[in-house]
Amino acid sequence: MAEEIRSSLKDRDIGAEMRSSFLDYAMSVIVSRALPDVRDGLKPVHRRILYAMSELGMSPDKPFKKSARIVGEVIGKYHPHGDSAVYDTMVRMAQDFNLRYPLIDGHGNFGSIDGDAAAAMRYTEARLSKIAMELLRDINKETVDFVPNYDGEEQEPSVLPARFPNLLVNGVSGIAVGMATNIPPHNLSEVIEGVLALIRNPELTALELMQYIKGPDFPTGAYIMGAHGIKQAYSTGRGSITMRAKTLIEESGSKAKIIVYELPYQVNKAKLVEKIAELVRDKIIDGITDLRDESDRTGMRIVIELRRDVNPNVVLNNLFKHTPMQSNFGMNMLALVDNEPRILNLKETLHYYVKHQIEIIRRRTEYDLKKAEARAHILEGLRIALDHLDEVIQLIRSSRTTEEARESLMSRFGLSVEQAQAILDMRLQRLTGLEREKIESEYAELMKKIAEYRAILADEQLVLNIISEELTEIKNKYGDERRSEITFGEDNILDEDLIPQEDVVITITHTGYVKRLPVTTYRSQKRGGRGVVGMETKENDFVEHLFITNSHHYLMFFTNKGKVYRLKAYEIPDLSRTARGTPIINLIQIEQGEKINAVIPVKDFESSHFLFFSTKQGIVKKTPLDDYSNIRKGGLIAITLREDDELIGVKLTDGNRDIIMGTSQGMSIRFPEQEVRSMGRGATGVIGIRISEDDTVIDMDVVEEDNDVLIVTSKGYGKRTPVSEYRTQSRGGKGIKTLNVTSKNGPVVGLKMVNDEEDLMIITASGTLIRTSITGISTMGRYTQGVKLINIREDDSVSTVARVEKNEDNEKIEDENQSENKQD
Repeated sequence: MAEEIRSSLKDRDIGAEMRSSFLDYAMSVIVSRALPDVRDGLKPVHRRILYAMSELGMSPDKPFKKSARIVGEVIGKYHPHGDSAVYDTMVRMAQDFNLRYPLIDGHGNFGSIDGDAAAAMRYTEARLSKIAMELLRDINKETVDFVPNYDGEEQEPSVLPARFPNLLVNGVSGIAVGMATNIPPHNLSEVIEGVLALIRNPELTALELMQYIKGPDFPTGAYIMGAHGIKQAYSTGRGSITMRAKTLIEESGSKAKIIVYELPYQVNKAKLVEKIAELVRDKIIDGITDLRDESDRTGMRIVIELRRDVNPNVVLNNLFKHTPMQSNFGMNMLALVDNEPRILNLKETLHYYVKHQIEIIRRRTEYDLKKAEARAHILEGLRIALDHLDEVIQLIRSSRTTEEARESLMSRFGLSVEQAQAILDMRLQRLTGLEREKIESEYAELMKKIAEYRAILADEQLVLNIISEELTEIKNKYGDERRSEITFGEDNILDEDLIPQEDVVITITHTGYVKRLPVTTYRSQKRGGRGVVGMETKENDFVEHLFITNSHHYLMFFTNKGKVYRLKAYEIPDLSRTARGTPIINLIQIEQGEKINAVIPVKDFESSHFLFFSTKQGIVKKTPLDDYSNIRKGGLIAITLREDDELIGVKLTDGNRDIIMGTSQGMSIRFPEQEVRSMGRGATGVIGIRISEDDTVIDMDVVEEDNDVLIVTSKGYGKRTPVSEYRTQSRGGKGIKTLNVTSKNGPVVGLKMVNDEEDLMIITASGTLIRTSITGISTMGRYTQGVKLINIREDDSVSTVARVEKNEDNEKIEDENQSENKQD
């Protein structure tokens, strides 16, 4: 026995054996399990389920039958795999959120878009959908080849007739060995229009076919962002399509909420809601206060409620970035062509479908022709019998057996066996005149059909016409409107793309509350007006800084301790005019005891520009702007300060300007900034102006020729003086008098370069704000006290001044100022 076993063994290299065996396995998976046939767009398991249901008579006009019965039929006759695999496939074919045109009509719980599983197969029922019958139509007319099933006891179709292009219409996904397919669903009407166009003009390219087939049409709708990925996939067979949820923003009072009502294809709604909640919990997405799933039978509705101070478009953009609300569908149009896997472009996919339909129509016509000719042959025999009726009757009556009668008829009239048998089987009622007319009429009709069938088989154009007519009929019967909307591509959308570019006012209080407002919030008023409340402040707090910038610019925050932080202007909450603001510590990681003393708005960090620094003790420094391009979240050292000194001002310059500095006691100095050499970020600087012990530097600006120097004092007095009265001096001197400080006007709090094309904003420590035209401020000499610019209470004082571009459309009616002030 052992000898026999040894003699039957064959030596084989294990590498060669592994390659051969794995290749056999791989090809089996590719051909018999994972990939669809280009002709009907079905994998074997889908095809077997549909055919088994057809054989069970489960058409749309018949009652539902238990899913377990269908699964048993499929497993027992055609698909020797697990029942769960067959049932899961069947369930997916019934889900309207997975298939664009479901092939199975399910009754019961067939799962949900939340990822809920279908009920057990013993509970659910099913039957074929109406459109599925179009895949099986004409299958009994020898239109497709049948092959033995796994045990050789049954026959199953190798492909279905597929009277519509199911590969594109319903799409398919599958993972084979070393390859995968992922074809999205499409709109039936568009795909059929594409097939008809290709039939009319076989020279159309894949991109030209996009006139008819716009792109995928997902059952869940949503947006398709741009056509670039579609064009690439249709041209090469591979491409990535970006899908985005359909949303709307609902405003209710001062709050907003985002409503999500359509999701990208194959996104699990329940998991999406969990993901959003997780991102909010981890503070990756800020501004969401509540999250609810209000979906019901009427449709999908996810409600995302937002905080008052956030921009809903920015939150929505972050949701697209961080959640499956924006997803990619990787198209890979891989299908079996003659049992070989091939990557196909759009034209090739439609070409092979048309080729399949030509074969279906030919084989159907041949079948019909064969049937018609067989029937005509019988009718010809009956006609002969009716023409010789008495003789036929006599011949039959004289025969002893049926065989003898058949032979006699065949020899006497030259009939075939089938004709002779038909005469013998003919009932006596066929001998009436009316029946004879029916035979003649039927024969004439058959001869016409036979001529038509032969003409069709002889002319391919007639075959194509039939395909076109039948596809048009299916389109008219089952076609519907597109669900997925193709929009312009918006790859890598930045938050600022969703924020309108506008001038904004940034205010910061002494205790660190910041907010953003459109600059148009404040109307221009005449000099001496009472002003409008621009910000509510806490007791013992006051507005210390006011800046004008663009919502898209960077804001560089310089603190009294010489550090710099950075934000985009739109990142500062947009609040109402009278709102207190948001603590700056919530936006930047400012240290305890630090306060903002200067803010520079910049569009970008150009190396040709400089930042010019000034401190309370008169020290100045100049550093290239690009030294500050990479500011960490925790801030960066901007200038090294001497003991008991603070940073009071920073200006953006081109390196070739004059600088003017002013002190609280009315002194000023003008010098060229070239006298200050460029230094690194960590440098301390050099002396800009020498000050007395009781004096401090309060402001600095860049000199503009033909402009005026504006001086504003703490008690609301101010004036403007031509800059020509300020002669250029050397850096480091004591400077010259710019204003005569008295107890009436108070110490200087602001020094600005201004012109007639600007307005002035003045804000007091209590939060009152006025906007007035520069032209309304008197021009005076350097030694004067100035005139009153704003009426303020005795316990109040001017805190901040800022220049604003003139708004010519603003009304300047002083009477309204009083009523507004009363309301505020």
